Amino acid sequence: MTDDAVLIWEEYKRTNDPRLRDRLILTYAPLVKYVAGRLGTGLPAHVEEGDLVSYGLLGLMNAIERYDPGRDTKFETYAISRIKGSIIDELRSLDWVPRSVRSRAREIERAIGELEHRLHRPPTDEEIAAHIGITPEEFQDSLTQISRSSVAALDELWTISSSGGDTVSLIDTLQDPHADDPSLEMSRTEVREALAGAIGKLPDREKTVITLYYYEELTLREIGEVLGVTESRVSQLHTKAILRLKAKLHGSLERLPTDRR
Repeated sequence: MTDDAVLIWEEYKRTNDPRLRDRLILTYAPLVKYVAGRLGTGLPAHVEEGDLVSYGLLGLMNAIERYDPGRDTKFETYAISRIKGSIIDELRSLDWVPRSVRSRAREIERAIGELEHRLHRPPTDEEIAAHIGITPEEFQDSLTQISRSSVAALDELWTISSSGGDTVSLIDTLQDPHADDPSLEMSRTEVREALAGAIGKLPDREKTVITLYYYEELTLREIGEVLGVTESRVSQLHTKAILRLKAKLHGSLERLPTDRR
């Protein structure tokens, strides 16, 4: 953060001057465009990027209001989480995902969890398809449909519910005067550890897709070039990895003591 930016933040936090807030919104507006672009990949054509940007701006404004420049966290890191959450919440409220697709995603997730428990290893596509009672081709088609309707992706795995019923992002583990109690903080730590462990146990190609997409921030097309496969195949691998992670993480959280969840 430049010296000028630091001064603007300090002055805004001291005065709450709306003109300074507007300057900060304009400064960080490209973050909204960036997040909307990544979340919008593969969504149905009727979901316009302009709408995603509008939803994300609300998250950016919330981030500006809540950010404490005195803490050792870059605003960009803090804001991206808020922007993502705002877009995802709005899309969920629109409920545009077909019920059949949502149901099939849950069915695949349950099948993965049951098979991993029984086999003590990640199940193959053929095993998952057989468990559900569909052909391997139908399973791949299902992954494609789910990938086109999935906006939360890994972000869902980085959230837990607070005792008040609100969804709390792991970015909110930053100390805050309104922070939740220590037992919730411990639960967040366990969620992080469970997720890291689950990613480490993914099949190699799926682990590579998760790493390149979320940590290296490559696009699906760029990942396809790295792996030598099509963008649609990368999208299928990503969806399958997310469903595996959700199944494994939910199993880990179920083993936590009731008062720690």
